Amino acid sequence: MPVNTSGADAALNAPRRERDLEALADSDAAVDVVIIGGGITGVGLALDAVIRGLSTVLVEKHDLAFGTSRWSSKLAHGGLRYLAKMEFGIAHHSAVERGIIMERTAPHLVRALPQVMALSEDSNLVQKAATRVGFLAGDALRITAGTSSGTLPRSRYASREETLRLCPAAARKNMKGSWVNYDGQMVDDARMVTAIARTAASEGARILTYCEATRAGGSEVTLRDRLGGRELTVRARAVISATGVWAGGLDGDIKVRPARGTHLVFRAETLGNPTGALTVPLPGSVSRYLFILPAPHGRCYLGLTDEDAPGEIPDVPTTPEEDVEFLLSNINRALERKLTRSDVVGTFTGLRPLLDNGEEGSTADLSRRHAVVTSRDGLFSVVGGKFTEYRLMAEETLDTVIADRGLRAGECVTRNFPLIGAPGHRDYSHIAARDLHGIPEPVIRRFGNEAPQVVDAATVERPLDTVGPLDVTRAEVEYAFTHEGALTVEDVLERRTRAAMIPEDAQAMRPEVEEIRDHVMSK
Repeated sequence: MPVNTSGADAALNAPRRERDLEALADSDAAVDVVIIGGGITGVGLALDAVIRGLSTVLVEKHDLAFGTSRWSSKLAHGGLRYLAKMEFGIAHHSAVERGIIMERTAPHLVRALPQVMALSEDSNLVQKAATRVGFLAGDALRITAGTSSGTLPRSRYASREETLRLCPAAARKNMKGSWVNYDGQMVDDARMVTAIARTAASEGARILTYCEATRAGGSEVTLRDRLGGRELTVRARAVISATGVWAGGLDGDIKVRPARGTHLVFRAETLGNPTGALTVPLPGSVSRYLFILPAPHGRCYLGLTDEDAPGEIPDVPTTPEEDVEFLLSNINRALERKLTRSDVVGTFTGLRPLLDNGEEGSTADLSRRHAVVTSRDGLFSVVGGKFTEYRLMAEETLDTVIADRGLRAGECVTRNFPLIGAPGHRDYSHIAARDLHGIPEPVIRRFGNEAPQVVDAATVERPLDTVGPLDVTRAEVEYAFTHEGALTVEDVLERRTRAAMIPEDAQAMRPEVEEIRDHVMSK
């Protein structure tokens, strides 16, 4: 059975990683579950498994959230798009899972975001009507999912003046106002992954990054420590691949059809510092939209594409210039000042792991439904699905695995299991508003009730000074190394702080992050 390690021992860091690797190497006993992949699906599985009482090991070739899970639109969305495709089950499940995240498991990491569709010349009458009908359907989804209107307000009409306050960059000519809908927006997708991984670790799961599964079968995994070079074999009662678009590398019978989703990054001031997400239908479509999303650190994201990406699957996808041109040309129809290539300060592109069912046509038309596949030698793989549904995917996958392998395990309780930092989490439920006094608001947004511990644990000089051009404090950078599993400077720049979304910001931060890393290593 897993050992509860809540409190200080829940920290993910280099010493804990070394201890966990040594313990696995020295033991001949089989663990209950080995999970391969440290994205949202993998960490969701690890949390569910360890809470059910299963001894759990998660291994990741790179860092947490290295792959697709850091390249999303950062939305915990309720599945409106699936209604247009008549996929009512996925739409309902998305709305239910969104409500669970926003009201129970991670309310500190997800907030309501107004989505604004201006009633102006960039859309035709059919698109305007379809959007309003869709927003009303979204209200119905929220109600049937049991999510409070206090969490996600009802859709509504907004005046021209309010529309421009929410989205100052919107084209003004003949604008009559807007339809406004509300959805969930994460502080950051990689931060959500890290919070789930740390919560699993606090329950006793072994979370091993930079540990590659070089071979995997139904009851055994060969691992290679990419930092220390050692190899070890771990026996398991079940092995689950949660490797997304790379699933075919472990099970050659799985066919994944990657869909490329690209976003552009802008300084928020370029777009008037919006607080709402400008929503623009693509020409000729009533189900595909572009979004300008307000983001942390004074940024905005513009997305997104949905294109076939055949061929070799790289660790980090590059952004084709054709995607940049597509996004700029289609969004400029809805803007007062047209964006140019020189306004783009960063890009990011992810590959969605859509299960190839042999259908022809656009990836935009493929189902986002997830599936659990068992290989000939008994390896389980979970493929497809959406970020928002990570908890449901984990529950259904583990129900299948437990029944198939006859494992002794409890029922799934993740619907009501708050993540670290959430108000209801056992380690932080005592935190009151007065305990957060004096802590910078951005730190509270990123850590919730854990924010006082981030500051109290700091040993660096000037812990509340910010690093480079971002609102990230020196205490947070140290905490990334001591508690959040960051092992390299790139882990901090790329995933814990997201500085690298704008290369110029990452370059400005690098010397100070290196200094803090050296400080941590010297202790």
